[in-house]
Amino acid sequence: MRAFYLEHRNSERICIEFSFNQDYISKIKKIEGVRWSATLKAWHIPLQKECLEALKRIFPNIEIEDRLVRWAQENGLTQQIEPDQKEAILKADKIEKAQVKQVEVVCEGRTYQVIFDYNKADTSFVSGIQGSRYNEEDGYWEVPISSFNLKKLKTYFRDRMQLYSTELDMMNTEEDGRLLKKISDNLQPLSEEVKAMIVDYRRYMEYKGYSSSSISTYVGSIEMFLKFNHDKQVQDICNDDMIVYLKDYIQPRGMSFSYQNQLVSSARLFFKRVRGSKVITEQIERPRRTHKLPNVLSKKEVKAIIDNIRNKKHKALISLIYACGLRRSEVLKLRFRHIDSNRHVLLIIDAKGKKDRVVPISEKVIEMLREYYKEYTPEVYLFEGQKRGHPYSEESLKKVLEVAVKKARIYKPVTPHWLRHSYATHLLEAGTDLRYIQELLGHKSSRTTEIYTHVTDKSLQKIASPFDSL
Repeated sequence: MRAFYLEHRNSERICIEFSFNQDYISKIKKIEGVRWSATLKAWHIPLQKECLEALKRIFPNIEIEDRLVRWAQENGLTQQIEPDQKEAILKADKIEKAQVKQVEVVCEGRTYQVIFDYNKADTSFVSGIQGSRYNEEDGYWEVPISSFNLKKLKTYFRDRMQLYSTELDMMNTEEDGRLLKKISDNLQPLSEEVKAMIVDYRRYMEYKGYSSSSISTYVGSIEMFLKFNHDKQVQDICNDDMIVYLKDYIQPRGMSFSYQNQLVSSARLFFKRVRGSKVITEQIERPRRTHKLPNVLSKKEVKAIIDNIRNKKHKALISLIYACGLRRSEVLKLRFRHIDSNRHVLLIIDAKGKKDRVVPISEKVIEMLREYYKEYTPEVYLFEGQKRGHPYSEESLKKVLEVAVKKARIYKPVTPHWLRHSYATHLLEAGTDLRYIQELLGHKSSRTTEIYTHVTDKSLQKIASPFDSL
């Protein structure tokens, strides 16, 4: 049983963590101000002297988090704390004075990868989180993804914590792809030995269950890095080589933070697989994140794009992306059995992060798809290319959209993902709860969805410029 500091709904609380026990719950309910959080799935009490005294009186052996120990000491409750817990105050102070390096928390799959330099206090905290485990092979802690665990991590690590999300890192992928084609031609080809290492690296990622897009991005970025260092043996490449590559080659050529971050993640994974490497992967620091907003079209612009498409297949394809907020890979993998016209839902199978989800689909869109099917009668996939039974290609989808955008006289570099961003933003502007939008988009972190609050004009339009009152 543990008690730790918690900021919940703009108030300071003491959160109580324990495995389900009805007797514990009955006792906790006797503490004044106690509340149950359905979001956090935990009991919490006010951060007050009387409440902490009551908690210690009811549960004498409860483990008190370091931050609460310091708070208790400052408020004259030292006598309520066990002797071994008093020592935690000194440990925590030593950590702060030693200026411990920042802690990286990376959202990957179903876990948070918590990466930090070893110290007893941090290790004790992370290991105490329910469901956490240490990944000996890769050298970091894995914590199950949940809003509760994320709050715990933020509360404990505070300013030391840097949160990274692979979903956010895909924001600038298309622009990066165009830039990569321009800058990769000047680099030397890889030797056969290094090519074999890359093949093994790809197989390892496939074995670990990484998505095809992640594998392509990770393998491509590490190939570029190794080509840049073609004059060195892989085992001799060190952290300084990564810094030179980022600062002198990648950053001056306009590559996004997302690409740079993926490169660091790829390098860490790759060099852990290469025996004898001098790269100490935990010491490769990530570049500072840039905060870019998603590109959004107005409803008028979306309508203009769709109205300028005459081909029924192309029109249905572009319309469905916007109507359901789909990723490009998701719409191209769809089959007719994924549409439940009776329930008016669309089933997205094996999407990003190997997750399934359900999104609503209107009768208007269903009718459009029926008209399309009567004319084209696809065999396997909802949208097929020139070869029957094979899915429509990403490149063809991109070209269809480019032509429609040009006809609509919209002078913006619109991509299919812009339609997904527009779907989310327009839902938010219509008053849809952010939590529902998160589910519809298939985001595992609410932090990813919250970025749309910065581009919605629903609230911004209510703000009057001081210029207007001159």
